[in-house]
Amino acid sequence: MKSFFSDAEHQDSPLRALTDFLDQEDRNEKAGRYDDMKFIGYVLDLGFDDATIITSDPFKKAVGGVPRGSFLIMAPDSLEGMPPHFTLLRVKATAPTPLSRDVQQTYFELHKKSMPALDIWTKGELQWGALSANVLGMFFPDQSDAEKIIFSGDVNNIVSAHRYKVYSPTKELLELVVNGTVRQENQFPIGKLRLTECSLPFANSSPPDTNVRVSTSDFRGFRTAMFGKTRLGKSNVVKIIAQSILETTKDDNSVGQLIFDINGEYANDNPQDGNKSLRSAYPARCEVYALTPRPNTPSMPLKLNFYEQPDSCIPIIRSLLEQANQTAQYVRSFSSVQLPSIGDVNAMKPGSLRTRAVRRIQIYWAILKKAGFNADEKRLRALGLTGGSRNAPSHFDPHFNQAVIQAVYGQQQYQSPRTLDELKTHLEKVESFRLQNKTHSAIQGVFDPDDEALLEFFSPTLGGGARILRPFMMYHDPQAGHFVQKILGALDGGKTVILDLGNASDDIRQYFSDLLSREVFSHQEQKFTNNNLANHFIQLYFEEAHNLFPKDDKDFTGVYARFAKEGAKFHIGMVYSTQSPSTINKELLAQTENFFVAHMSSQGEAESLARLQVQFDGLQQDILRTRTPGYMRMLTFSHRFIIPVQVNKFEATAAGSLAESNW
Repeated sequence: MKSFFSDAEHQDSPLRALTDFLDQEDRNEKAGRYDDMKFIGYVLDLGFDDATIITSDPFKKAVGGVPRGSFLIMAPDSLEGMPPHFTLLRVKATAPTPLSRDVQQTYFELHKKSMPALDIWTKGELQWGALSANVLGMFFPDQSDAEKIIFSGDVNNIVSAHRYKVYSPTKELLELVVNGTVRQENQFPIGKLRLTECSLPFANSSPPDTNVRVSTSDFRGFRTAMFGKTRLGKSNVVKIIAQSILETTKDDNSVGQLIFDINGEYANDNPQDGNKSLRSAYPARCEVYALTPRPNTPSMPLKLNFYEQPDSCIPIIRSLLEQANQTAQYVRSFSSVQLPSIGDVNAMKPGSLRTRAVRRIQIYWAILKKAGFNADEKRLRALGLTGGSRNAPSHFDPHFNQAVIQAVYGQQQYQSPRTLDELKTHLEKVESFRLQNKTHSAIQGVFDPDDEALLEFFSPTLGGGARILRPFMMYHDPQAGHFVQKILGALDGGKTVILDLGNASDDIRQYFSDLLSREVFSHQEQKFTNNNLANHFIQLYFEEAHNLFPKDDKDFTGVYARFAKEGAKFHIGMVYSTQSPSTINKELLAQTENFFVAHMSSQGEAESLARLQVQFDGLQQDILRTRTPGYMRMLTFSHRFIIPVQVNKFEATAAGSLAESNW
């Protein structure tokens, strides 16, 4: 009766698969159907962290082999009224048996004598061996809900080793192991369970065909890392994750996605490789912004406003000048100038320091105007950038002192500049006087070296000066700031926005990554303050993340560090890719919940990953040796241990449905 009520209590539990399996194993053993059994062997030694299993060649052959990394289940030979449960093991290596030396001696003697065959008794002795396995934890029923199971990373008790048997799991039990703890909502198939890189069947027995699923709830508001050498599938996993979010939110548009596409592979199809882009798979839900429009990809312009972000744009100008091979000394001096941000200048108190900072930006503006860059002067005035007294603002007046004005203009009537054209003309007069009267007392101490570098580029004695910036006008738009609000609006509407930065320099990519990351963070923070977050999330995708994230472990002031520390609170998730874990700030890595790891060629990188995330400890050699594209070691927030998975290749139809495809 006790057994009857116990069985009835767990009738609807997922662990019913375990009791059915053990009953079937018992029937097969009694009937002598050993080839149908999944029995692996007995426990030789057992601890809380490791187990040694004694097994035999016929057992391994019957289950199709037991490769390193295999999942095994260890169950007591009798539940004795306890709820159904099992301990999960992962094979890590072979192990010596108490008779290993005797076996080796026998092998030695046999080979020395070149015996052509073994008698049946010797075969029986030599076919036994042992395996060492990690104890990953225990699956058991939820005591408050019979239809749920729980996984714990430890075991509640161990008894004598002879009380346990070890089995290779069936497809149903593998399904339980791999997907049993994944959140039920928003599930999506990501690939197939793949225990080994070698696909050759053992004893004509193929491994179970087990789907691996993830829940997109594990990505929303969480940090996800992609590690591994190039061309091994990191970008493909990113596409699958982005697709999974698109598919699971198509009814509520609860997640907006922003992808910084540095290679143009998410926005544009690649017919040569047969790759379909995310945009063409989901045209109604994706928007593309491109620096350089591509013929077959509908997009909106992605431009910079060189006037309004002087601190960010001067490094971009330097990069563009270097690419154009502009190496004259006065050009290098100009491009090395450090300009303050307009926000920092406006935060300064009135006085000479503020006036000098404003003047430096105004000289930079005059250079852009002379080069032919259009400006919206109304927008520039709205920035509030003024020098001198706050009571007498003039947005284009450099506020030179009276001695400079008197020396430059003499008896000519002077009126302070009110437009960019007037500012340009005014500075041309001042620079002309400075070049002809370098020792004049009126200009002594007025200009520092950065000012002089800007003025020499503005009106050079030799060379093109500001005119050499004209080829870069293609990147400029005086209304460019408006695209930020459009992108934020699209993200709030659940759209996936792809920034095609495929033809951009590293500085331009950095500019747009920093700009939009700050805007997204500020936008979500404001929604949080106003209690308007609801159930809406924004997901950011970064490639070559080591170029963006801070290297210093103590630098937590930047926006990327704030994503790691506060992103979950503000419903911001991010997916970042890089080849090497060691290039990412350790504190940021410590906040990462989800990992996808492909092949690494450096032992130091594999060890660095294992130190960071203990679940990868013991898998270093597997990561170093396997290099099949799409073959990943996966750990998500739902999973408590590493799942080896062959990720599906992204092959979506135009309607957005997933088509299975081999690599």
